[in-house]
Amino acid sequence: QVQVVESGGGLVQAGGSLRLSCAASGRTSRTYAVGWFRQAPGKERELTAAINWSGDKTYYADSVKGRFTISRDNAKTHYLQMNSLKPEDTAIYYCAMDRSYALVTDLSGYDYWGQGTQVTVSS
Repeated sequence: QVQVVESGGGLVQAGGSLRLSCAASGRTSRTYAVGWFRQAPGKERELTAAINWSGDKTYYADSVKGRFTISRDNAKTHYLQMNSLKPEDTAIYYCAMDRSYALVTDLSGYDYWGQGTQVTVSS
């Protein structure tokens, strides 16, 4: 089993930056595919960025391309750097992990989820 905990959310003004962290514990002897999702009130959960197990493939939603960057330090720590934030980026952000060796872009493809961290961008 893998436990996932997000941190780094908060309140920021439009144009500002935040870095979200995702800490994994448990069976993390190897790297996993990681995705950062977000869910705004009344909307479906959507993928913003993903990285495959080896780190050589990434995916970004069009809405965040050029502003968000997904990265990892090691098998246990992953990040989502968010720059030029907009009010429409306001949501709960979730980190998800999966044992797959592929780049996972579907919500149902992830086995392990964190509880989420709130990001609020004021105008």
